Order: sequence, then C-alpha cells, then structure tokens
Amino acid sequence: MSASSTPAGENIRRRVAILDDHTMMRGGMKLFIDSLPDFQCCWEAGDCRTATEKLETEMPDVMMVDITLPDRNGLEFIKDLHAVHPELPVLVLSMHDEAYYAHRALKAGAKGYIMKNVEHDEYEAALRKVSRGGTWLSEAVSEQILQAYSTGTLPRQEGGLDTLTDREFEIFQLIGEGRGTHEIAEALRISPKTVDVHRMNIRNKLKLEDGSSVTRFAIRWVESRRLAPD
Repeated sequence: MSASSTPAGENIRRRVAILDDHTMMRGGMKLFIDSLPDFQCCWEAGDCRTATEKLETEMPDVMMVDITLPDRNGLEFIKDLHAVHPELPVLVLSMHDEAYYAHRALKAGAKGYIMKNVEHDEYEAALRKVSRGGTWLSEAVSEQILQAYSTGTLPRQEGGLDTLTDREFEIFQLIGEGRGTHEIAEALRISPKTVDVHRMNIRNKLKLEDGSSVTRFAIRWVESRRLAPD
C-alpha cells in the first residue's frame, strides 16, 4: 500500500509471517498478532517449502520461525533466508530454554529467540524489538550467553558439538532424549536410513567409538542441560 492510499491517521501495520508445523500454534499466534494495533499476520506456513513459495509473492516485515520443522531444520532455513534477505528480521520460536540453541539461532541470522510458552506480552515486546532492528533474548538466556563470553566458554565450543550441522544437532538432541531411530524419523518426517546416516556423521565428527557411545554422550549432554542452574 502506498503512502498516498493510506488514510490519514491510520498506522501502517507491520506484516508478520509465521512458519510453524503445529496448526493450533499458528492459528493462536495469528489471532494474537491480528489483535495487536500495529501488527498483522500476512500469511502462515507449516513447512519450509510452502514458506519459500509464499516469500516469493509477499515479503513480510518480520518472520517467526520454529526451529523444528518437518521438511528442513529451521536453523538451516534461517541461514538460507538470511543470505537472500539479510534485512528481514527473524524471531525464532523454540521449546528449548537454553543458551546453546539461542547461540545457534543468532549465528544462523535470527534477530531474536523466544520460548513458545511465554505470555503474550513477551511475544509483543519481542516482535516490537526485532521489527525495529533490535535483538531479543529472554533475560535468563542473555545472562547465560554473557556469562559464556565472560568466561571464554562459548556454547559452540562445548564437546565439539559446533562441528555438527543444525540437522545433526537436532538428531543428537533427540537421541539424548531417548528417541530411537524410527521415532526420530517419524518426528522429523525423514527416513530411518537418513537418520542412520546422520548418526554415523555425528559419531565421526565427535570422534566416538560406536553408536552406543553416541547415545551415552547425548543422554549425558541432555541431562546436564536439565540439571544446569537457571
């Protein structure tokens, strides 16, 4: 809409696109965004392929992206998106309250990282911040990252996990949660054979002896995150 066609006194609402494979999450988020005076949901998508098609016809002002998606890893999608549209701010939606994930998201090109279970006012604050060129992190995650920098123990240096691709890291996390090959394949909508290939790559990159070593290391890593102080 051009400036001449905007009625006097009417605020231009920033357009927000939502990429999340959970229908209820998208629906609820759309209703919330549309209820805000200066934001509106321009479109939504449940997978990366659909989102890519929609981006070709309508570019949003802000994009909200889940990091766990059916057809691609969300962080890989963000990397590609940032390479083509570096000016588009991305707010990552996640179930992981962990500095390691936030660090990966920001490294991929995201401008913000927010938990899915926060209150609506925090979503609103995050949208406003990233849409104006700022960066949004929760106070807890910000403190974790600042502490990591101050002590020289950045999240990406831990255990050689920075050598893993985002998809490999996602599978590593699921292994640590006790998921088997077929469960992981179903959750990520990929074949069991593809999961096995990723497991082999993880083993080689982390220089572990066998599949059991991968499982033990992944479980210890996940448990250490759960037991880590806030």
